[in-house]
Amino acid sequence: MAPCRVRKLQSWRVPLARFTFGLALTLGSVALAERSAAADFSGGVIKVGIINDQSGPLSDNSGPGSVVAAKLAIEDFQRATPGIKVEIIFADHQNKPDIGAQIVRKWFDVDGVDMVADVGNSAVALAIQSIARDKNKIVIYSAVGTTEIGGKQCSRTGLMWLHDNYNLVSGSVRRLVSQGYDSWFFIAADYAFGRNMVEVSQRVLAEGSAKSLGAVFHPLGNADYGSFLLQAQASKAKVVAFANAGEQLVTVMKQWHEFGMNMGSQKPVAELMFLTDVHAMGIETAKGLTTVTAWYWALNDETRAFGQRFYKLHKAMPTAPQAAVYSAVLHYLRAAAVAGTDETGAVLDKMRAMPVDDFYARGARLRADNKLVHDFYLVEVKKPAEIKTPWDYYNVVEKIPAEDAYLPLSQSECPLLKLSGN
Repeated sequence: MAPCRVRKLQSWRVPLARFTFGLALTLGSVALAERSAAADFSGGVIKVGIINDQSGPLSDNSGPGSVVAAKLAIEDFQRATPGIKVEIIFADHQNKPDIGAQIVRKWFDVDGVDMVADVGNSAVALAIQSIARDKNKIVIYSAVGTTEIGGKQCSRTGLMWLHDNYNLVSGSVRRLVSQGYDSWFFIAADYAFGRNMVEVSQRVLAEGSAKSLGAVFHPLGNADYGSFLLQAQASKAKVVAFANAGEQLVTVMKQWHEFGMNMGSQKPVAELMFLTDVHAMGIETAKGLTTVTAWYWALNDETRAFGQRFYKLHKAMPTAPQAAVYSAVLHYLRAAAVAGTDETGAVLDKMRAMPVDDFYARGARLRADNKLVHDFYLVEVKKPAEIKTPWDYYNVVEKIPAEDAYLPLSQSECPLLKLSGN
């Protein structure tokens, strides 16, 4: 087994004057200050763990940037609620479920971690989900696509903050099918995320009387996509859909251009694409690509303000997963402060009762299947001449309202719904 790379536990006590940021924090009140002063936190501290790919093919969209986002959330929490000590620990799961499970089990059993966030890999998430369930510990997922986490494998302690594959493909697939793109071929990552995304896409295609003409699956971190692209070309499908992300998507799209497929009639669709992917592949390669995202740094003044603040520390604008980590950590800490304890059941009750109210999502609430329900956006990568600001790569084509973005609860396989009577 490869060695685990775990960063040293550190207490994050941020100098409060370091940043100026116009975020409206709603915690401050005399009652809350009194509650926090008498709070019952194990070991006198709330401990948060961030686990993800810190250095591999998925590290740009979450990785070290998610740690930055979590630290900013802790800073904002401590500004509004002084007196509560928060510590953060982070680790690299190397996209290996056994390593991720080993790290998180130790965090819960030995290091006293109260909540884990991010993860960013579906296979690792499925391994962690069962551990968190058994240990009665909270884990909050961002950038985890498999619908299993909110479906058959859903758990009382596992929360989906960003998206799943249904959110990412249902609206865009239906829109393209309605425009006549009714035959699809898939190039996908060969692990839980990619296989699940293809399955969900094929189900949506069938509902719209469209066809899947096949799928090929590549290893994580693959470098040569020539054979996969030739199979896609030979299928004569109107759409070639890529169910991968990060370094994988960047490489395959560059090779799409090298093969001259950008000059053909097939339409490329990135079923999952992050801002950092566009930056890495270059605007000439990415222009015209469409994708669905839960958040974009240039949506409004409030998101821009966070983007600039984040950029000063990370030298890249935040991705949707990184913004989701900020929101998840902040909401967890707010709930723990109101509950006056880090006991899992009490914190979960407050997290469900309190709306999420920050630049990531306004007035959003956790659904009975533990998904945070919020709007999504269909975006298209701008042409080079349209880009006036660095990192401002997207045109928002349309907003997808929350009520249209999620699988109806009536179709969910989450066992929690039976317990709640839904």
